[in-house]
Amino acid sequence: MSIIKRRITRIVRIGNVRIGSGYPVAIQTMVKVKAKDTARAISEINKCAAAGCEIVRIAVEDLKDAQSIKTIKRHIRLPLVADIHFDYRLALAAIEAGSDKIRLNPGNIYKPEEVRAVIAAAKSHRIPMRIGANSGSLRTRSKNTAQGLVQSVLDYLKIFKKENFHDIVISLKASHMLDTIEAYEKMARVCDYPLHLGLTATGLPLDGVVKSSAALGVLLFKGIGDTIRISLLQRPEVEVAAARLLLNSLGLRKFGPEWICCPTCGRCEVDLLKKANNLQHLLETLSAQERDRIKNYKIALMGCVVNGPGEAREATWGIAFSKNKAALFKKGKIVDTLKLVDGEKYLFKMLKKDLRSS
Repeated sequence: MSIIKRRITRIVRIGNVRIGSGYPVAIQTMVKVKAKDTARAISEINKCAAAGCEIVRIAVEDLKDAQSIKTIKRHIRLPLVADIHFDYRLALAAIEAGSDKIRLNPGNIYKPEEVRAVIAAAKSHRIPMRIGANSGSLRTRSKNTAQGLVQSVLDYLKIFKKENFHDIVISLKASHMLDTIEAYEKMARVCDYPLHLGLTATGLPLDGVVKSSAALGVLLFKGIGDTIRISLLQRPEVEVAAARLLLNSLGLRKFGPEWICCPTCGRCEVDLLKKANNLQHLLETLSAQERDRIKNYKIALMGCVVNGPGEAREATWGIAFSKNKAALFKKGKIVDTLKLVDGEKYLFKMLKKDLRSS
């Protein structure tokens, strides 16, 4: 199996999280409620943390939002990024309130003196900034959206370089996946700053999962990307789950066992999805140590015994169901035959036994 070679970048610290060379691709999401609604914002952020989020961003639309960051910070453990548009003074207020990073959009905060003021405040508080270009807010329209995004960031970077500020993360988001891929590839060739990957305005939830996974998967496979957000018309915890699955599937992070399940066909005589859900619930009862050990496992649930063990021969443990029985197999070899009703329960029992002996 090939190993993805990550792009070499500067290292940037966002709160207690470091990104860039030598550090894992970090998972990010965005709060979907107003910062001034502090109780809901805190609840949402802590749910995201429990789901595995590592960095969270929040919209700052007015001074009350900015000032609310101070309260929010007291009740969360994730680094908090303030998302600023149009008014640079909100960035200054968010920095004073304790933000761990500031996102500026070069499309709507572009006056050099305003940008310099934010840089000075970020320097003083020793926090990084994200230059977040978006195809929907480019100041200069270009026939080539990708080039327009890159040029927007390069022009903005001139101000940062003059101020000798290099704690920078860059994002270049478009709603079209090919534009997004091209923009990040171009940017990766001309700078060594960490890149935050994402696709914007991705459509309906399933559209968003497919588009984002396709675009970000291409970039991550090429070693490009240091943080990611799967932007969805969904709860932020769902974005986190999708990001974890993407990184897990590429082998860039290990969050849990890899599942191998056949899509089922006319040969399947059982409700395989129900059995998979049953096993997933059982796995959730494992201890923290056991969950850590099972991260490198591959677990297979197959809908028939005709090809099941062979198709999932790389699985650590698996089970193939027929109409009346279930075949338990380990690394492609059948080791036991069970009653149908005992299938997933017995597989879980064997997994636990395996974990305890490892």
